[in-house]
Amino acid sequence: MATAAHGPDTSSHIPVLLRPLIAAVKPISGLWLDGTLGAGGYTRALLQDGAGKVVGVDRDPLALTMAQDWAAEYGGRLELVQGTFSRMDEYASEADGVVLDLGVSSMQLDLSERGFSFMRDGPLDMRMSQDGPDAADLVNTASEAELADILYLYGEERASRRIARAIVKTREIEAFKTTLQLAEVVAKCLPRPKPGQVHPATRSFQAIRIAVNDEYGELVAGLEAAERVLKPGGQLAVVTFHSIEDRMVKRFLQARAGKSGQGSRHAPQMVQELPQFELKNRKAIGPDPEELAENPRSRSSRLRVAIRTDAPAGKTDRKAIGMPQLKGAH
Repeated sequence: MATAAHGPDTSSHIPVLLRPLIAAVKPISGLWLDGTLGAGGYTRALLQDGAGKVVGVDRDPLALTMAQDWAAEYGGRLELVQGTFSRMDEYASEADGVVLDLGVSSMQLDLSERGFSFMRDGPLDMRMSQDGPDAADLVNTASEAELADILYLYGEERASRRIARAIVKTREIEAFKTTLQLAEVVAKCLPRPKPGQVHPATRSFQAIRIAVNDEYGELVAGLEAAERVLKPGGQLAVVTFHSIEDRMVKRFLQARAGKSGQGSRHAPQMVQELPQFELKNRKAIGPDPEELAENPRSRSSRLRVAIRTDAPAGKTDRKAIGMPQLKGAH
């Protein structure tokens, strides 16, 4: 499609928490990986502030296409890779830093043909990589119980059973094909929003998008990959946008820094592994008033930064870090 070929206008795209992120990881030098390239805001800032080279990774081919407009000015200092951040240790080694900006980007939301937004009618797609089963496949084939679990666990939607029932009832008459078709069914299951409240379909669309792209599985695998690719003293900076992601990142870093607690004092003492990270900030960093005024989308964002030690990389207990577990999922 013509619009997708040229991509959206990214001139107004504002990278969330860019100023505090750059300030938190300074001084910047050496090799960095931007695991969620998007419109390139973090990558360009890293290059401008001292990174010798940045490997920009994105699963969305559109991000790589759009980057061609500005990548040439950095020459060999920028390498673009279409792939997932869960495999970033295959694209580089001994990195000085890793940046991850989680969630869907505004450029994806702004393109109706990508099917991420309930505000624009388009095909019910939501695939970041633009391949594999899409949101329509999920909505039209998952059982009522599976849909309810996805909506509740991934979107924290309290009306998940009611919405799942309505989806199944509707698709018996006509299969779901478009975003507005789904948004309408979801909205009818919920009270009309008051002024200032989010759209009724917000949580459901978030949940389905996360399921289609296996975002929580990717997040855990991405944190593990960052741990493997970073050299001792290397920095990991992660920007999250909702409570489940932030909880997962927080608990992962706490566990890796040996800060997750000892459990009951009556239980046998656990053998503590050497910490793989040191926490740079005890609390997450949020947007300041200036950023909130510039970009209201930043209001729920949180930044966490940690420094890699020389301890061997480990494995992650997904349940222990708060990753939602669908029935039958591994």
